[in-house]
Amino acid sequence: MSLQEQFDQAMADSKNLPERPDNMTLLKIYALYKQGSTGDVEGSRPGFTDMVGRAKYDAWANLKGTAKEDAQQQYIDLIEELKG
Repeated sequence: MSLQEQFDQAMADSKNLPERPDNMTLLKIYALYKQGSTGDVEGSRPGFTDMVGRAKYDAWANLKGTAKEDAQQQYIDLIEELKG
């Protein structure tokens, strides 16, 4: 299975985890997904009234410069770990 196919499978698996991850893990999942699918962060940082959007943006921005393939592999590994 190619890395992209594994990434796609991990995306599907992420919707059926045995338990809901904590917020920090959810942010990591989001950031790795965005970096693995889109690349470096885009757009401007949301304002302080959008706390969730800001946290997501910051988590994704922290991965700036990470290769898409590296982010995809980290995403796959994290989802596998959470599946148990």
